[in-house]
Amino acid sequence: MRTTGDQHLLKRINRSVLLRLLRAQPGLSRARLSQQSGLTKSTVSTLVRELLDEHWLNEASAPVAADGMGRPSTPLRLNEDVRVLIGVEVAVEFLRIVCVSLTGIVISKAEVPLESTQPDRVCRQTTAMVHGLCQQLHSSKLVLSGVGVCLPGAINDDSGIVRFAPNLGWRGVKFLDMISRAFADAGVPATSIHLQNDADAAALSEYEFAAGEGEDPLIFINCDVGVGAGIVLNDRLFTGAVGTAGEIGHTIMQIDGPLCSCGRRGCAETFIGSRALSTDARIERAGQYLGVLVQNLDVMFNPCTIVLGGKSCVNNPDLIGNAIQTLSGYAQRAGVPVPTVRSARYGLLAAAVGAAALVLHRFLRPIPVGAPVMAASSAIEPASDSNRQKKVTHREPTRDQANGVNDVSWH
Repeated sequence: MRTTGDQHLLKRINRSVLLRLLRAQPGLSRARLSQQSGLTKSTVSTLVRELLDEHWLNEASAPVAADGMGRPSTPLRLNEDVRVLIGVEVAVEFLRIVCVSLTGIVISKAEVPLESTQPDRVCRQTTAMVHGLCQQLHSSKLVLSGVGVCLPGAINDDSGIVRFAPNLGWRGVKFLDMISRAFADAGVPATSIHLQNDADAAALSEYEFAAGEGEDPLIFINCDVGVGAGIVLNDRLFTGAVGTAGEIGHTIMQIDGPLCSCGRRGCAETFIGSRALSTDARIERAGQYLGVLVQNLDVMFNPCTIVLGGKSCVNNPDLIGNAIQTLSGYAQRAGVPVPTVRSARYGLLAAAVGAAALVLHRFLRPIPVGAPVMAASSAIEPASDSNRQKKVTHREPTRDQANGVNDVSWH
């Protein structure tokens, strides 16, 4: 189904263009934003005023000298002192929650044991933690931009349904609807809520909060009770047709191997998951299997960077070393370069921080994947009177993308 874009959509696109420019180049003036975005000065001025009023941006207290003979200009930056994001990681054994700035600075963090893996009880416990954090934000006069939630399972992006989360025992759970209702019932301030797989979220912690432009393609391998991969490709999360891309923990490493939680035998999870790392010998073997997975992903995607993270990697540094050694052996025999492989920047917080980054990721990309808007332009001006009949079309957005980010301010 196709719909017609309106002025609200065009404004969201143009706002995202300005925010992305300022994220990549902090300190740009309104004039420079106009030059680099292709938008008129009047449009930039209007949008910047809105973004300042909504606390997305702040400006220097005094102008600085402009290039050449022009008037002094006022530098603009993302308002990382006021705007914040909340990320929640639902794991098999615990809940982890973080509050981060727009630039990825962790402001607060907390972790508690997971009381139950039943979806309704997970909703209640998550809601209580988010509600408590929102009260703290209110007291600190911080502005919430949205909440991201991640968990270890295959998730349909369009519907927010957890298709399959074997380590939680979930199949076909409408978790986004459940958590949204739980937030509303508890009086959590209305805001955008996003749901994603934990490895996908962890990839965004590396991509969205990288210095300058992110590394693309980027793959994050999350090694915990389960094993998954988050893939950033062409500036977007690559989740596949129904959200199951990156479920590398259930790729078969051995025919008729050990029984996996998913019901198959010989899955990578049975060799690399945290339950398999009981002895030093098993850790060495797990590192070899992890190296095989990394080399296979490198062959398939040829990424700029592969990041290794999750509890297993953080608690067992030798796992990464053994994986890189195995990978190097394959590369040497094939006569090809070894890909860049490194550990996660945020350590055990990678997935939770990535869930927060998911809010920003969606906000900065208001057009769904595969929805052509206009060719050869990074920003789109509103239609003039002479061309208002020229329609801009795109595929119908998902619910979250159509609603955008509903700003919450307690001022």
